[in-house]
Amino acid sequence: MAKTKSKKSKSTAADSLQLTADAQKEYKITLQELELLMQTRGREGMEILQNAHGGIQGVGEKLKTNIISGLSGDPDDITKREQAFGRNEIPPKPPKTFFRLMFEAIQDVTLIILIICAVISFGLSFYHPDSDSFEEDSKQKEANVEWIEGAAIIIAVVVVVLVTAFNDWTKERQFRGLQSKIESDQTFNVLRNNAPVQLPIKEIVVGDICQVKYGDLLPADGVVVQSNDLKVDESSLTGESDLMKKHESKDPFLLSGTHIMEGSGKMLVLAVGEHSQTGIIFKLLGATKDESEEKKPEKKKKDTEDTLGNHELQDVVAQTDAEQPDEESGFKVKERSILQAKLTKLAIQIGYAGMTIAILTVLVLFIRFSIEEFAQKHRKWDNRYWNRFVRYFITGITVLVVAVPEGLPLAVTISLAYAVKKMMHDNNLVRHLDACETMGNATAICSDKTGTLTTNRMTVVQVYVGENPYKEERVKSIPLPDKTREIIIEGISVNSGYSSELLPPSERDTLPKQVGNKTECALLGFVLNCGGSYDAIRARYPVESFVHVYTFNSVRKNMSTVIQRDDGTIRMYTKGASEIVLKKCKYILNRNGEPIPFSTVDYDRLLQTVIEPMACDGLRTICVAFKDHIPGKLPDWDNEVSVVDGLTCICICGIEDPVRPEVTAAIAKCKNAGITVRMVTGDNVNTARSIALKCGIITAKDNFLVLEGKEFNRRIRQKQDGKVDQALFDKVWPNLRVLARSSPQDKYVLVSGIIASKINPSREVVAVTGDGTNDGPALKKADVGFAMGIQGTDVAKEASDIILVDDNFNSIVKAVMWGRNVYDSIAKFLQFQLTVNVVAVFCAFIGACIVKESPLRAVQMLWVNLIMDTLASLALATEVPTEDLLTRKPYGRTRPLISRTMMKNILGHAVYQLIVMLFILFAGPSIFDMDDGRPVDGVYKPSQHFTMIFNVFVLMTLFNEINCRKIHGEKNVFRGFFTNPIFYGIWIVTFVVQIVLVQFGSIAFSCVALSLDQWMWCFLFGVTVLLWNQIVNLIPVTRHMPKWGEGEVYEQNIVGDPTSSQDQRAAAANLTKGQILWLRGITRLQTQLRVIKAFQDSIDRLQPHEFITHDKLRAATAPRSSSFYGDDHLIITTTKPRSITTM
Repeated sequence: MAKTKSKKSKSTAADSLQLTADAQKEYKITLQELELLMQTRGREGMEILQNAHGGIQGVGEKLKTNIISGLSGDPDDITKREQAFGRNEIPPKPPKTFFRLMFEAIQDVTLIILIICAVISFGLSFYHPDSDSFEEDSKQKEANVEWIEGAAIIIAVVVVVLVTAFNDWTKERQFRGLQSKIESDQTFNVLRNNAPVQLPIKEIVVGDICQVKYGDLLPADGVVVQSNDLKVDESSLTGESDLMKKHESKDPFLLSGTHIMEGSGKMLVLAVGEHSQTGIIFKLLGATKDESEEKKPEKKKKDTEDTLGNHELQDVVAQTDAEQPDEESGFKVKERSILQAKLTKLAIQIGYAGMTIAILTVLVLFIRFSIEEFAQKHRKWDNRYWNRFVRYFITGITVLVVAVPEGLPLAVTISLAYAVKKMMHDNNLVRHLDACETMGNATAICSDKTGTLTTNRMTVVQVYVGENPYKEERVKSIPLPDKTREIIIEGISVNSGYSSELLPPSERDTLPKQVGNKTECALLGFVLNCGGSYDAIRARYPVESFVHVYTFNSVRKNMSTVIQRDDGTIRMYTKGASEIVLKKCKYILNRNGEPIPFSTVDYDRLLQTVIEPMACDGLRTICVAFKDHIPGKLPDWDNEVSVVDGLTCICICGIEDPVRPEVTAAIAKCKNAGITVRMVTGDNVNTARSIALKCGIITAKDNFLVLEGKEFNRRIRQKQDGKVDQALFDKVWPNLRVLARSSPQDKYVLVSGIIASKINPSREVVAVTGDGTNDGPALKKADVGFAMGIQGTDVAKEASDIILVDDNFNSIVKAVMWGRNVYDSIAKFLQFQLTVNVVAVFCAFIGACIVKESPLRAVQMLWVNLIMDTLASLALATEVPTEDLLTRKPYGRTRPLISRTMMKNILGHAVYQLIVMLFILFAGPSIFDMDDGRPVDGVYKPSQHFTMIFNVFVLMTLFNEINCRKIHGEKNVFRGFFTNPIFYGIWIVTFVVQIVLVQFGSIAFSCVALSLDQWMWCFLFGVTVLLWNQIVNLIPVTRHMPKWGEGEVYEQNIVGDPTSSQDQRAAAANLTKGQILWLRGITRLQTQLRVIKAFQDSIDRLQPHEFITHDKLRAATAPRSSSFYGDDHLIITTTKPRSITTM
């Protein structure tokens, strides 16, 4: 069979190779030649390109590609290219099989000990060397059923393994589905038949012409065929953070996985998928399907492959712990989410308590039995005593199993997976699972303005042109001289991205659809109002004809395009932030369209009478200017400062971006929920203040600060060395609500400083929104980074935790609600689980001390712990969030997971349930008229007495599950009960199964069928738990009550103030290293939490547009901030900083 399979796979591979060879005959260049060309690159690559292939044009001809218009888009042609050069995808490593997941689950130390004990118990049950033993009279009766207990424990262990494996398998399926959603959303601009088309990345083929622009992450290898000031960050491949300038005549090679940081251009695709440079590296790492299959027989290689390419983190963790013991205690530990840190600490605390009681239980049983048998009865050692000792040891191990909340990882996983799935419907595409619960703890949100708080549907509503201002409807019919009109139409049409355009409205809309940059779309709308056609101008001046381009970036805050006009004049058009561009102007067009001198006095007058009033109305002001050069005396285009100077101002446009109608209510909800919203924008201070007032971020009566980036830096930096001072920072940020004219570094410093601040004892948890490439560092630094799904660049999306599909602030509020719901769901389960654990553990301990046996058999305790807790985790983790979640303050970074209220509930119900069970244990036989089931001469027999104890315990636990739906002291625990069918469905099923176990599970579960009267008493004891909950709620919460699971706080560094990472690692190592190592020996909790982290990483690793984003392959996510935006290069408005109050 195996041989047949092998032959089939070989024949399939041979057929595939033959198809590839046949397809390559269609083209005059082979796959191997293209790979060699992209591997060589540099000067040698240029020589090969020119000499062997006839330059870029020659390569295009060999690939049958029209470099100007692109491929025709013919399906047959595309299929041939895919066969010849491959598809643009790297096949993911196949998922682990179900049996592999089972094997990993069964490696838990606790389960292994249970299996060994069960096997020993199973074997000893058949070992009877003679008839004289301490089990005299009933030995023959019990001999036939003694094996049941060992077998039942093994069955229970098998159930745990199956549940764990199925959980991991289901989780992987869910995230592969999520990954396919992400992949389908990733598109790229490609020229097909001379028209730009948005294609899924997988559909890009060798020979395609791709349009690349600022912010793109390249999906394939290729060469530049046309460029405008194109600069690329190749640090993900080379580790070099300096930007590499690309030009068709110098260094035209572009590599997949690298970022376009400046400029725009066109690229001829030469290698895709596994044949690109990224794909080749992945093949070397064994991260692709083919490689893993080839290396399967080789164990050593397979282990390496697992470590590097596995979609789960378990193997990586094992190797990391062995080889780099302080890795986890250094940077890794800082990356743990708030909930993970709290769960880890809580699990350690519970583990210590459980281990202590388990050891005490075994010691008490051993010592008491030894004293009675050997000291009092003077009996000699008999091999049959092993059976009793094994049973005691099993009881102790079972107490430990019950003490450790085994169902907690499942509850965490179900809560997060359920939330992720539901959040997709609320336009939140979650890339990192941790972000769900972290968002619920958020205390601050630093939001962009454009598109998030506003609609991002820009419209020119005010214009200053020809020495006259025009507002509202007059903008559509401005009387302009022909010369001015021509310059406006040509200047805006040429000096804007050609991917920005206005399309006819859809059936639902009445306004044209804006595609591309919204600010440019607004200006194009103004061109149409002036009676012009931007399409006609662009047809006259194609991108290939541009003399030079200075693309927009966050530093220069303007954009310039140089063209050669029909009359031979070299003209440069510039547009950008009005204060910045106007400063570069020496002339301005008058009402006749003629240039007149423009002085600094005129600048100040326009600033006060035109720009500031527009900004106060909440408008974004854009200045449009131009400059003519004499053809024979062209400047040095690389000297941007001198080139973009001495301009002639054409007009100043006031562009309105209306506030989203739902934002004001959403921000009010945030305030009510204790979350501070701050607006960080590149607009000037007046526009920012106006929008903040409209949104409700500030009010006219507030004393909050509205600062510009320049003033912000002056206040927080030391005068001597310009470094950020945390003490100075702490004086500014609590009152700061709006940061205007800010750079990406300002946003990064703001986020870092708030996270590091210790003013608030519970520490701040910060969420950030971003859309630009340079927002990447801030998105990475934040506890939760939101990238814009519509306007966001690929780099911003890569750095984010959650993608806002609709770019809407309201979606952030929904994420907060879901995050709090996840946190509460886990807390509900903990309250339920720990109550069960406390009762079961102390019941076993007291029973062992007094009656020599635990009232609950090992199989019964496993049923309660493993089966019911698994079902309870599913029931309590799927509660639907309500608006009530937004009426309380956030928990913050350090608040304990188990609050004092929860601890009161846990202890209150545990005491009540223990009293009831001990009452039945000691007084039950006489009150309920039944035989005493306590062991006689060490012999345990199933009885109605102990069955009733077991039944009452389960029913009290079931009714307490209803109480645990509310964890904040609410009195009505049934509120919303029937809105969650999963909860009441599981509750009913569990109740029915319990009836079956008691009435018909006599052998396996050591039960005896109960009468109707006894059942009624059991039910009554169960229902009284609901009444007892009301009494517990009346008990006031005091500070003396204990609290468990406080969050760990790790120091954060502010940019510009690096501290020794070695000291941080050592401190963190001393904090938790030994505890975590100990914990791994008794519970799967850490392992399963790492699996959660693994799927977070798998989303990063599998994305096709993020080929080389794996930490092993890149030096940095984005270029270092120092190479981008040092203080010396900040260009900030000179407008005086203002706040709501006088500063």
